[in-house]
Amino acid sequence: MKPKLQIPEVIKTLQDELPTLFEQNISYEIYSHNIYFSDPVNKFKGKFNYWLIFWTLRFHARLFFTEIAFDLHDVYQADINTIIARWTVRGVLRVPWQAKLLFHGYSTYKLNADCLIYEHIDTWDRKPGEILQQFWQRGNGNH
Repeated sequence: MKPKLQIPEVIKTLQDELPTLFEQNISYEIYSHNIYFSDPVNKFKGKFNYWLIFWTLRFHARLFFTEIAFDLHDVYQADINTIIARWTVRGVLRVPWQAKLLFHGYSTYKLNADCLIYEHIDTWDRKPGEILQQFWQRGNGNH
């Protein structure tokens, strides 16, 4: 039997893995089999679907961007069973006008009694349509 995770281990795993989520797969040991995920455009349950969303992010990052980064600003325990991660996504689209993508958000992770994440809710600082509008704007060399 595997020893129960502790919150500092979960935080450390998130700190180590989130910054590279566009380049490499994350480990899934800190997530429950029936994890619920929600962001402004997706809602689903289950570890396979959770794996699939990260695979899709990496696939689209390589396909549509010349540069993309997930800047992790902070990961902390907000209460007894909640971890918050604050972050920024920024990138340069693979279009002739080099449109820049930039938005901020935070992830709220809820942990069960075994310290496994059973819920991951992403909140963005703007609506999905506002983020998509950035695709049509001309890049200006900084982001």
